[in-house]
Amino acid sequence: MSDRKPAGQFIDAAIDLLRRVRDEEADTVEAAGTLLADTVQNGGRLFAFGAGHSSLAAQDVVYRAGGLALMNLLAVPGVVGVDVMPATLGSALERVDGLASAVLDSSPLREGDTLVIISLSGRNALPVEMALNARALGVRVIGVTSVAYASRTKSRHTSGTFLKDHCDIVLDSKIAVGDAELTLDTVPAPFAPASTVVTSALLQAVMATAAATLADRGIEPPLLRSGNVDGGHEWNGRVLEQYRDRIFYRR
Repeated sequence: MSDRKPAGQFIDAAIDLLRRVRDEEADTVEAAGTLLADTVQNGGRLFAFGAGHSSLAAQDVVYRAGGLALMNLLAVPGVVGVDVMPATLGSALERVDGLASAVLDSSPLREGDTLVIISLSGRNALPVEMALNARALGVRVIGVTSVAYASRTKSRHTSGTFLKDHCDIVLDSKIAVGDAELTLDTVPAPFAPASTVVTSALLQAVMATAAATLADRGIEPPLLRSGNVDGGHEWNGRVLEQYRDRIFYRR
């Protein structure tokens, strides 16, 4: 490690990863943003799903100031975040075969919608089945994952495949297997994960692309404003009412 303190080393590592995804994922970000714009323009609905800490990035694009009002969270009880007790239960549920099918059967997802699935490893049964079953319904799937896991780990799905194998578009976060950017001789395990920083940045880049693409087509993008600025609540009320048939988090 360099002479820089761990805090600076971590920020430098995150910046390097952000530069990589900016340069190496530019085309896929453009494609993903265009797909979201196409879905909005064609009357479809937008959904995001992530399990465990991958859910943080999914939640970051739902009901978010400056974000698309049409992005809905596809929630799976017990795996969204780490509030389930015990927290290890969430990790166990990701490996349960058939759970994704049950969730989709009771969800509002339908043909013509787009689903963003976030899974760092992309190896567990839940995200793989979610992508498989969603596409079978006629839903377009954008996967956000670290492609490196597919060559350095084994799939936990019965098919032996990974999330990346069942997506229309794959955004590679470039996160190393293990999701830890720093090591120290005095610390027995690698530490300082950067996946949340990078994945959230990737998704916000996709959202920005979608909004700009809609505007280029002469369509006002359905954006939310901060409720902490004057007129924000009124603005949001208008947008939520206009698109109420495609928004599910207010029901």
